[in-house]
Amino acid sequence: MVPVAANTLPKPMGKLLTILKALLLLVLAVALALGATYVYLSQTRDLRGAVRDDWEPPAAAAPVMAPAEREPCAERAPQRRAYFGDLHVHTALSYDAYGYGTPALPDDAYRFATGAAVALAATPGGEARSQRIDRPLDFAAVTDHAEWMADAIICADPRQPVYDNWFCRGFRGEGRFNRLRYFVAARMSVGRPAALCGEDGSRCRAATRAAWEETQAAAERWYDRSADCRFTTFHAYEYSRRDRGFMLHRNVVFRNERVPELPISWVETTLLQELWQGLAEQCNDAPGHCEALAIPHNMNLSAGMAFRLPYKSAGEQVRARYAALRRRFEPIVEMMQAKGESECRNGLSGVLGEPDELCAFEKMLPPAGEKAPPACDEDALPAAFDTCVGPLGYARYGLAEGLAERDAVGINPLEFGFIGSTDTHNGTPGAVQEAAYEGHTGRATSTPARRLEQVGPKGKSLNRNPGGLAGVWAEDNSRDALFDALQRRETFGTSGPRIEPRFFAAPDYPADLCEREDVIAAAYAGGVPMGGTLDAPPQSPHFLVQARRDPGTQDYPGTDLQRLQVVKVWSEGEGRYGQAVFDVSGAPHAEPALDTATCQPLQRGAAELCATWRDPDYDPDQAAAYYVRALEMPSCRWSQRQCLAFKEDERPPACADPAVPKAIRERAWTSPIWVLPED
Repeated sequence: MVPVAANTLPKPMGKLLTILKALLLLVLAVALALGATYVYLSQTRDLRGAVRDDWEPPAAAAPVMAPAEREPCAERAPQRRAYFGDLHVHTALSYDAYGYGTPALPDDAYRFATGAAVALAATPGGEARSQRIDRPLDFAAVTDHAEWMADAIICADPRQPVYDNWFCRGFRGEGRFNRLRYFVAARMSVGRPAALCGEDGSRCRAATRAAWEETQAAAERWYDRSADCRFTTFHAYEYSRRDRGFMLHRNVVFRNERVPELPISWVETTLLQELWQGLAEQCNDAPGHCEALAIPHNMNLSAGMAFRLPYKSAGEQVRARYAALRRRFEPIVEMMQAKGESECRNGLSGVLGEPDELCAFEKMLPPAGEKAPPACDEDALPAAFDTCVGPLGYARYGLAEGLAERDAVGINPLEFGFIGSTDTHNGTPGAVQEAAYEGHTGRATSTPARRLEQVGPKGKSLNRNPGGLAGVWAEDNSRDALFDALQRRETFGTSGPRIEPRFFAAPDYPADLCEREDVIAAAYAGGVPMGGTLDAPPQSPHFLVQARRDPGTQDYPGTDLQRLQVVKVWSEGEGRYGQAVFDVSGAPHAEPALDTATCQPLQRGAAELCATWRDPDYDPDQAAAYYVRALEMPSCRWSQRQCLAFKEDERPPACADPAVPKAIRERAWTSPIWVLPED
């Protein structure tokens, strides 16, 4: 029989043949990737039956050596000052950043953070691009994916014996079929493929170690150990665990340069507690000076699993051990990043109290009322990360869940503070300026038109944003001072601007505290700062709430503050989360406050806001967490700014889509203060 070309068939038949061919290729690719291409190095199974691969021999713990000496910082702030940084940064050592065409390596990322221009992925037309940060950062950490560091080292090196096999060709994006097989083998499965690693895994071990050592060397080169303390780097990586496609990722950050031989990845630890136990064995509890913490991120894309406590049905001792381990290793979470905000969401089951209009901010998944994903069924979770949402995918309700667990076992595993970061895949830490947004995914968002269109299965690039910043209150800009602040949760996150919020609580403060020159010294002396706990007094604690606006730069002036809010969170029992929002300083603005056709403000706000406040609904017998949300006046979102740069008749369809916000209210979130009854 002579084959008939598809384009000679009737159109319906031709389309059907094309679809069938595509399905056949997909099935074949999945079968090949999950079948013959996999050789598992070990068949150790965890409690859920997931396959894991352990390094053989096991990875060595951190060396028993004191950290290298450094000069004391010449400038120290007894009342602490705000430092801004980014603890979520990917370079070409991450498989996805490499796939986006990102040329930056760890040295380039740190160079960018300190003020130099770095090259970005070229546009599809081949035009070169570069970017420079508007202001240098105080600190940063490169966090490339631990699971796929070997891929970037092996498959980008023509000298490697597997450089031309299907796996490495798929890694480099050569051929659709190879790309699909690579994606399934490397991303959707747990294990190390023999096609890359060899039968004994030694090739991947050597490559992972090389990538990890390159990351460490860059961090050491850029850490300012002089008395100037201009810039601080941290050794770090990303642990990229997925459960049925949902994100349960962590960024692991180390106090100093004493770190384990290899990063602990999802491949070796299929349960989160195995990550924490591994860090304890190889770092925190090992001889020497190694210390690590893990930072959850993208809780909004976890299908409500981010703050779920898996051992609630186990005995009290098992629950307590899990709670203590999680509390020890996860003192903070990443509230804001390029894939959305994870504070709160309206319309979720179990959330009590009035809806919060300000929860509809930078949602990666469509906002409620606009084809929003349904609530998650924990007993039958789907396998696609954007198909459902749940309250335990948001930090506000995670805080309430932690209070409920404290009542049950005496330990709060979810007593966490907040930071922001970018999750840039361009190697550009701190590139958060709305007016200069270049995307964070290499060539995929390399032009305004691409940034304003739908890209890939994870939703619209329109739903992404420049990301946030991590704020830390510390005495100086050294690793020890910053890491101490992370551990005690004296941190805050912003949606990009360098807002400086402060938050204290005490049984009582002077009524004129905001007017005093020694306001911060008095606040420390009489109370606890953000991240702290306070024994519940008989009457409502006195809270000090303060924030300063971002001063901006000459090219990008800052925006005035609009108001300060205190958010109160408590538990009403199993699966019921109480919330209340109070305006404590400033006020909602009159409309209009912004000309979205020019992005010029029509009203002014405040350079600084301060207030003392007591909870009018206080109950000394009810455990509660309080945090501050500092709001700017409205400003133009990046998408509106880029729409305005097009000629009116050439603007992409998104520019006329009413679902795409033209204005946003940038913000900052302080870590909570917990007010706890004595029991």
